[in-house]
Amino acid sequence: MTRPDDNPRVPARRVLVLCEYPTLGGGEHSLLSTVPFIQRAGYEVNIAAPPDGPLADTVIQRGLRLIPFESCDADGRRRSQSALRDRLTRVLRDAKPQLLHANSLSMARLSGPVAAGLKLPSIGHLRDILKLSAAAVADLNRHRRLIAVSAATRDAHVRQGLDAAKTCVIHNGVDLELFRPRQPTGWLHRELGLPADAMLVGSIGQMVLRKGQDVLAVAAGLLADDLPQLHYVIVGRRYSQKAEALEYEAALLDAFSRGALAGHAHFLDVRDDVPRILPELTMLVHTARQEPLGRVLLEAAAAGVPIIATDVGGTREVFPVYGEPSALIVPPDDPIALAAAMRSLVDHPHRRREISAAARRRAENAFAAQMAASKSIQQYEQVLAER
Repeated sequence: MTRPDDNPRVPARRVLVLCEYPTLGGGEHSLLSTVPFIQRAGYEVNIAAPPDGPLADTVIQRGLRLIPFESCDADGRRRSQSALRDRLTRVLRDAKPQLLHANSLSMARLSGPVAAGLKLPSIGHLRDILKLSAAAVADLNRHRRLIAVSAATRDAHVRQGLDAAKTCVIHNGVDLELFRPRQPTGWLHRELGLPADAMLVGSIGQMVLRKGQDVLAVAAGLLADDLPQLHYVIVGRRYSQKAEALEYEAALLDAFSRGALAGHAHFLDVRDDVPRILPELTMLVHTARQEPLGRVLLEAAAAGVPIIATDVGGTREVFPVYGEPSALIVPPDDPIALAAAMRSLVDHPHRRREISAAARRRAENAFAAQMAASKSIQQYEQVLAER
């Protein structure tokens, strides 16, 4: 493989990454963690994304070219599919990439027909498990290659008609230096005004029904009288304005404020210091009802945090049943089982230590950002060779 430094007269191959949202979610963090390795392999990485927000700020800070592309108008309404495809066509003609990488299922569906029409090699990244229409499947299949973040994600979509021959699995990767085991310093206790012996149970993710924070609230209620030292650190926010989302948030806040739980839940909204927060936690609890491949599980594993997670989607790919236990796995929607697992980790410090060490080893062996980047680059090379 030729690198730009080996021969400065050889231009880098340009890949345009298409992103939908202005925020830094799991998909954006996963993509950005691979960019330095992709650049070293001889690619110029441009990002097409909304021009205002945390993602754009990070792209600019890293010295990457940002190409404005907004899915919504000034009032927050999503533009029509035809209008977005017209806009994307103009962006691609102006940017002249050799390869398009759509970084979400939605952007993959949008861009599939556009890239095919322009005869532009393209890849769609599938980071969600969704029910797909026949039209959506047809749009996705227009790409040269499709990357699923887990076998669970790939299988769910292949069952709906996705082309199995062009769909591969690449697990997300994390920066193992940024997310690493550290001794807790107590800074989060001090920020929250908690005594030093308080045990912090973390929940990190968007405040939405499929993430299951309501199950954690019920489990916390079951433990409140016996384990008053437990405090709950809830990181994330509600983005949806739908009535059911508003009701879910209100019910969650209410559940965490009742009886012995009052004053024991701390809602921190979105934070940009998750690598610093994780080592302060006694355990991370991930109560998802549906999860393609939870990035927070990879981050917590890399940070050596004891993890309890529900047995859904790609979670068993992160923490397999074979080998040493690297997390406690519980059924979804089962607060009794969740409470029992939490009590087990509270009562047995040695088990917490064993699980946290095994989780770190699992992250090192399977989820380094460089590994994800290497597999992505292989797909880039194959798609470009097919041209």
